[in-house]
Amino acid sequence: MTSTAHSSSTVKAYLQDLQQRIVAALENVDGKSFLTDSWERPEGGGGTSRIVEEGNVLERGGVGFSHVMGKSLPPSAAANRPEIAGREWEAMGVSLVLHPRNPYAPTVHMNVRFFTTKAEGQEPVWWFGGGMDLTPYYGFADDAVHFHRTCRDALAPFGDGLHARFKKWCDDYFYLKHRKEARGVGGIFFDDFNTLPFEDSFALIRSVGDRFLDAYLPILQQRKDLPYGQRERDFQAYRRGRYVEFNLVFDRGTLFGLQSGGRTESILMSMPPLAAWRYDWQPEDGSPESKLYTDFLPHKEWI
Repeated sequence: MTSTAHSSSTVKAYLQDLQQRIVAALENVDGKSFLTDSWERPEGGGGTSRIVEEGNVLERGGVGFSHVMGKSLPPSAAANRPEIAGREWEAMGVSLVLHPRNPYAPTVHMNVRFFTTKAEGQEPVWWFGGGMDLTPYYGFADDAVHFHRTCRDALAPFGDGLHARFKKWCDDYFYLKHRKEARGVGGIFFDDFNTLPFEDSFALIRSVGDRFLDAYLPILQQRKDLPYGQRERDFQAYRRGRYVEFNLVFDRGTLFGLQSGGRTESILMSMPPLAAWRYDWQPEDGSPESKLYTDFLPHKEWI
């Protein structure tokens, strides 16, 4: 790696461009412009949140860029590397969550991020993280296969074993332990990644970020205009409750943002606009809702 400063500026330029490209593509599908909300963080850094609410297709969508730094690394960021806790740190990334209005169109999450830490007299420690995962309410096998295939293809140039490893990591990570239930049909997830040289690791992140629209837009286009009624909206709201539970109880990105004094509105823009909880509700056997539990949430190899 050349210098930390040079590398950080290169990654930052890519991430800002990625945010802009994704928002432009989503605006084209939705027909409504995203709001732009730039913010600064008192301890250092800031970001830009791009938000749409009550769109034509997206009931709520957020595509955020952040670049923040501090003097002492929060515990959530050093969970797997206790030796770097307390170091000076810098973090940047693009994170998005899209909640379409149509219950047949799945929610999706994508994130790519870069961390670097430094301490006096020691080499900088850097790593990348990211991934994308799909959360349907009414599942379609074709959608799951397409999404997983695109994830596999994004990782293929960087090593034969990466997709299988990152898919399992996603399955294990996006899992509601208290429910004994997956959040959705998965995708890929990875963190603390620096096993390849810096340029190759950065190229891997770019491949993941650049393939997001390929993975999701065809699904959204195919499902956004399917007819639905109140029954489907009610089930969507119930399942969105699971999304809220995961983000508030388990998600390391949410915890890092809150622990590091990040901007609350931007951290919680992943929340669905409407969600519901019912006491001990179970879908009827053989119903369309029950198929989510029997055919889609159990971990499986889609490709």
